[in-house]
Parts: sequence; structure tokens; C-alpha cells
Amino acid sequence: MKRDSDSGGEGRPSVVPTISQVAKASGVSRATVSRAFSRPEMLTEETVRRVKEVAGKLGYVPNQVARALSTGRHGNVALIVSDVANPFFPPLIRAAQLRADQAGLCVFLGNSDEDPAREELLVGRFIGQVEGLVLASSRLDEERIRRHATRRPLVLINRDIEGITRVLIDTAPGVAAAIAHLAELGHRHIAYVSGPTTSWSNQQRRNAVRREAEKRGLKVIAVPARPPSYDTGRLAATQIVASGVTAAIAFDDLVAQGLMAGLAALDVEVPKSFSVVGCDDVLGETTYPPLTTVSARCADAGDVAVGLLLSQMNGGVSGEIRHKLNSHLVIRASTGPAPLKRRGR
Repeated sequence: MKRDSDSGGEGRPSVVPTISQVAKASGVSRATVSRAFSRPEMLTEETVRRVKEVAGKLGYVPNQVARALSTGRHGNVALIVSDVANPFFPPLIRAAQLRADQAGLCVFLGNSDEDPAREELLVGRFIGQVEGLVLASSRLDEERIRRHATRRPLVLINRDIEGITRVLIDTAPGVAAAIAHLAELGHRHIAYVSGPTTSWSNQQRRNAVRREAEKRGLKVIAVPARPPSYDTGRLAATQIVASGVTAAIAFDDLVAQGLMAGLAALDVEVPKSFSVVGCDDVLGETTYPPLTTVSARCADAGDVAVGLLLSQMNGGVSGEIRHKLNSHLVIRASTGPAPLKRRGR
């Protein structure tokens, strides 16, 4: 009795479609089919579209292992983020994956959980299987990052190391605008709820707060929220209220959301009695009240970083590329006039 898989019936076909069949059906060479999946930038968009359409109809899937053995190209890139649970990263990851998909590449995703030792472990696991690396908000020391950059094309997001391609979200202008906004509302004593000490973004935001506050004659205190999370933001509320400040700028939206929950538990009403500003604009419209925050173009960062990585992988310029993305303040309902009885403290 014949099995379905041998009979051409409803079972799985016994013969896997080959690259030669795709080439014949597409009217192109085997090399062109290979390039359509591995080096699409070398072909016209119409040729790539036709080859992939035929491949889809035939059920052809490129053999990544065979490709790696014959060409040295794995068809994979790695993206390692510092905290996959932070709402900042999903839009970045989605945009990076879309850009990689368009180039026929798979994305290996790693989450370091703010731990440089784990990040180093992930790089070690990935580096033999990928053609390039994107490190987002890396917590590795500079020496290790430079060493990895000699082994594979590498792009950093929100880490500023000279000589290595990086994409930087410049939130300093948005943070300065937030301080100006609070000053105009009468706030004279403000807290910055800080993130990780090794974070480039945290350093930029903290410095921007200090510079703008000094320029406007405002008093600023720093309150840590480490690691940055909803819980650390919530727990910081007691210390912040006891300090006598009337407003706070949080390292990111997640910390700001936690802070607002902590303030609510203390019966401190936002924005009537206290104003809160976040950073990143990934939760702003979903909090209550809607959060005033600094936009941080996280999706653009993912897209641009993979684009720069692809350029390196295909022989383009590497090294001293410093791509900056600007930011701006988005004013919503979590900021209001400083309470009269506490102004000028």
C-alpha cells in the first residue's frame, strides 16, 4: 500500500522543491535565485519579487545551513536589548525585524536583563551564527564592545563610542523643554528619577535636567530607580514626596507610570498636587492621567540601526557614523501648575 507522502495525494509531497526548479520557473539562473534571498540589493526589485513569488508557490525555502557553508553568510543578525520587558523596546524590535525581513535576514533576539555578564554570554552564543550585531542600550564596557566590533559588523543604539557606528536618540532637547515647561507652570523644586548609572541615555537626560534647571534657577534632586521599572518608580514615591518637590521627570515612561501609582497610594493627586513627566513616549496615552513625556523615536532607531548594519555587511562604510535622532516634548494631562502652598520651597 502506498503512503500518501509517496503518492502525490493529500499528504506531504515526497520531493522538496529545489533551487533549480525555482530558477527554471522564474526564468533566471540558480545564482540569481540565491542572490534574491541572500543579496537582494544586487538585483532589481522586480527580479527579487518574481523569484520570491515563484518560490512561495513552489514551497521553496532557502537552506540557511547550506548557504552558510558555501558563502560564509548565515542569513542572520543578532539584536540584543537591555530589558525586553521595557515598553521602549518592542517598537524598536519590530522595526528592526521588518528591516531585516526586507533584506531576507532572520533576527536572533537576546535580552540581557540589564546584566553585562549576560549580555557578554549572549554575544558569545550568537556571534558564530550571525553576520552582524546590533546592541541596544548596551551595558558592556567599552573594551568588550570594541573587541566584538572587530569580529563582526556591529551597530550600537544609545551608546556613544567613538569609531563604532551608532544610532543615538538625543533626548536632551526634549528634556530641556520639559524643564522649561515645568518652570512655566511655577515649579521651582524638581526631582529627576534616574535610571542605570551605566546608561548613556540616563547620563544625557540627567545632564540636560541639571543644565536647564541651573539656567532657570530651579532646585533639582536625584532619586534612583534601579533597575528602571514600574516597581522602582512606585517605591520612589515616598522619598520624592518627603523631599518637598512639586514635580518629577522620570528616566522613562515605565518609571513614571510606577511613580504615579505610588503617588496615588499616598493620596497625592496628579497633576493637581504633583506633576510627572516621562521619557520615551511609549505609554503616554495609556496612563491615567495621560502622561506628559519626551518622544524618543524608538522605532526609527531600530530601523536605522539595521539599515546601517546591512550597509556594513555589504561592504559599506563602517566605524565613524554617528546618526542622531531628535526628540521633542509631548504635553498631556500629567503636568499642571505647581500647588500654591508649595511654590518657592
